[in-house]
Formats: sequence, structure tokens, C-alpha cells
Amino acid sequence: MANEAKKEPEKKSKGIVTEFKEFISKGNVLDMAVGLIIGSAFTAIVTSLVNDIFTPLIGMIIGGINFAGISVTVGSATLSIGLFLQAIINFLLTAICVFIVVKAINRFRRKKDEKPAPPKPSKEELLLTEIRDLLKEQAKK
Repeated sequence: MANEAKKEPEKKSKGIVTEFKEFISKGNVLDMAVGLIIGSAFTAIVTSLVNDIFTPLIGMIIGGINFAGISVTVGSATLSIGLFLQAIINFLLTAICVFIVVKAINRFRRKKDEKPAPPKPSKEELLLTEIRDLLKEQAKK
């Protein structure tokens, strides 16, 4: 009975390892991993774009107001509206960047997957095909 208890976990672990290998080798997991890596790499770029370029430009347009400094005090609570707006802009820019990257990757994949259409038969080939078909019909009669 002790031997049976030892063999049973081995079967489960082999099954789990096999299932894990199948799970990891699926394209969806790899796509997700690539997406996470690319998203992490873009975080610094997008944060700099928002904080160093867009936020000051928007601040100049609305009269030199720094978004980070926009806040409302209600009683003893301070609502940091500017930081919230900055987070929304950061999210939107991140989403746009990810959309552009995914669109570029999909375009690349489509070009890679597309096979060139077979060339259309020439007039001679069409005529030879018709002659062949007519000869087959005559042979049947």
C-alpha cells in the first residue's frame, strides 16, 4: 500500500508537467508574455511623454497651470484632481501605443502569412485546356 501511495503522486506530477508544457507552448501564452514585456518597456517612454511633453503643453494652453498641482480641499480631505487627470492621460497614451504596436505586428503577420496568388493561366494554356477537354469528350463518345 505504501508503494501505491508513492506511485500516484508521480502520475499526477507527470500529468501536470505535460499539461504545463502544452500550456506554455501555446501561442496565446507567448503572445501574452510578449505583450507584457513590450508594455513594461513602453511604460517609461509613455510616462516621460506624458510628464515631460504633454502635461506641460496642456498646462501652457490652459494658462500655465501644472496638472499635478490641481487639487480641491473639501473639509480635511484633499482631492488631487490633477494627478487623476494625469493618470487618465497616461492610460490613454499607453493604450494608443499598445494599439499601434499590435496593429504593426498584425500587419507584419498578415504579410508573412499571405501567399502570392498563383499566376493566371496564359491564353495558350487556356486554349490547350479546352482542346484537352474536347478530346476527352470525343474519346468518351
